[in-house]
Amino acid sequence: MTEASPIPASADCARKLAQLEASLGEVIRGKKDVIRLSVVCLLSRGHLLIEDVPGVGKSTLAHALARSVECGFHRLQCTADMLPGDILGVTVYNARSGEFEFKPGPIFTNFVLADEINRATPKTQSALLEAMNERQISIDRTTYPMAEPFLVIATQNPVEHHGTYPLPESQLDRFLMRLRIGYPDSGSERQIVRGGRAMAAGDVSPVLSPAELLQAQKAAESVTVDESLVGYMLAIVEATRSHESLALGVSPRGAQALYRAVQALSLLEGRDYALPDDVKRLAVPVFAHRVVVNQRVALAARSTETAERILTEILNRIEVPL
Repeated sequence: MTEASPIPASADCARKLAQLEASLGEVIRGKKDVIRLSVVCLLSRGHLLIEDVPGVGKSTLAHALARSVECGFHRLQCTADMLPGDILGVTVYNARSGEFEFKPGPIFTNFVLADEINRATPKTQSALLEAMNERQISIDRTTYPMAEPFLVIATQNPVEHHGTYPLPESQLDRFLMRLRIGYPDSGSERQIVRGGRAMAAGDVSPVLSPAELLQAQKAAESVTVDESLVGYMLAIVEATRSHESLALGVSPRGAQALYRAVQALSLLEGRDYALPDDVKRLAVPVFAHRVVVNQRVALAARSTETAERILTEILNRIEVPL
């Protein structure tokens, strides 16, 4: 690897990114790695899926991340009776003007929190697809662009299945990363139990302006990724497609997602170039929700845990570039 050169972002922007992580750490205690990966997703222009059991801070983290940037924010509490028009908007007739007018829905903002997304019906879930991938939506033959920056943060409970609709593979592939928060460590949980209340997500003050976030995203895109690392990523992708325990491997969109995430993590680590360790650190959270474990293997264990184990085995098997 070459010598590090100045990171292509201002010192003020780098300072604010560190301040952003510190602010999120006041909301979600003892989860520095989860917070860093959330910020990586933000810098990668990707969408984030937070999946875990109730009470560990999924919605709190999503809310705090959205409020950390001085942008528009809408929260959608997904339910079975929610309709696509409740998200995208509707066309109504204006009796005064004698014309039909489009009334934008809550998706026309910068940050959208889709809480418990798996409680929405498949038809409503699919309403997010075009917006997440194309950053635009089409209604009544008219295309409406999304705001910049634009990020969907979704949460779901993987344990409760009553009244839920699992996200299909096509929708899961739109999320750059899936994270699980997990229970706090003993020290952090002791503070919580003894009354050391963490700062509420609603108390988070904006750290970045929209222009500063876009600047940071552009800085991440300029991080150098050596050709040998690109080959390393593609070797991992190809291994998922030929693995005997996987019915579906990683798509080209998934490979692109890993590339962007590696650039963002390098920037947060204070480098203008990527390392193999960046790839190894991100491959599981970026790929685990994109692969499908075959039925024989899935019957023996939870498919999500099995997918992570298989990816870890692949990473251990593939030669790391020097």
